[in-house]
Amino acid sequence: MTEVHKEDVYRMIAQFVKSVGLDPREVFHPEDQVWHWQYNDHDIQVFVETIYFKEGYVREYLRIFSPLLALPQPYEVNLMELLRYLLELNDVKLGVKISIMPRTDWVYATYERDIRGMDYQELVTCLSDLAWWAEQLTQEIENRIAEMR
Repeated sequence: MTEVHKEDVYRMIAQFVKSVGLDPREVFHPEDQVWHWQYNDHDIQVFVETIYFKEGYVREYLRIFSPLLALPQPYEVNLMELLRYLLELNDVKLGVKISIMPRTDWVYATYERDIRGMDYQELVTCLSDLAWWAEQLTQEIENRIAEMR
């Protein structure tokens, strides 16, 4: 398997960003180590996270997020019913994970992949798929919330 490092992935992300007409210097925020841009009205956030294990073993993951919507207030909908619906979506939507970030009330579309063996084409697929899922899931979840009200 090809050895791929965080810096390699950063170069691939910069290449992708350029390919969609954005300036990598404007969408990379070094203080937070995050790439951040808008795609079809959706916020895309990209990180490469390093996980350190006790034995000195290290793994790095590409993590892509897109906030979909804020959770409605408990008086607006049955939150248990909505959370169950979100968990069920997690089971049937392949290639994407639905999450709620710690200390937030936001529902996110999330994608994660170990960077080992990753090439540019796969990175493009990951970013494109997440952007597509953000659009699809926002619509599906908003429709379900409207039915619940």
